[in-house]
Amino acid sequence: MTRASPPTTPDGRYIVVRGRLWRRADPHLPADERAKLVAALMRARREVGAALRAGDADALAEARGAVQAAKVGLGERGATWWGDDEDLNRHMARNTRYADWYAALEPQD
Repeated sequence: MTRASPPTTPDGRYIVVRGRLWRRADPHLPADERAKLVAALMRARREVGAALRAGDADALAEARGAVQAAKVGLGERGATWWGDDEDLNRHMARNTRYADWYAALEPQD
């Protein structure tokens, strides 16, 4: 079974998952840099899971810091990669300037 890609806002800033906007990674990142950051993010997420299973608060804090650093590097958190300060990350699409665009999608996710 093939998984459909989530819809992307017309300006390319966000994807929509279950009606909520999530910032996309900076599309201007060089492919090799993006690959390194994605690998670091996946490694950090595995470390979060391991720390949770082990009940190790110090390792958990360190792993979550690594997740944050990778997401900032990718442009999914921190300063916006598109140049203005508008950030609608985690907002419901129906409550944003994307409401009409989102309402027109078929089918609603």
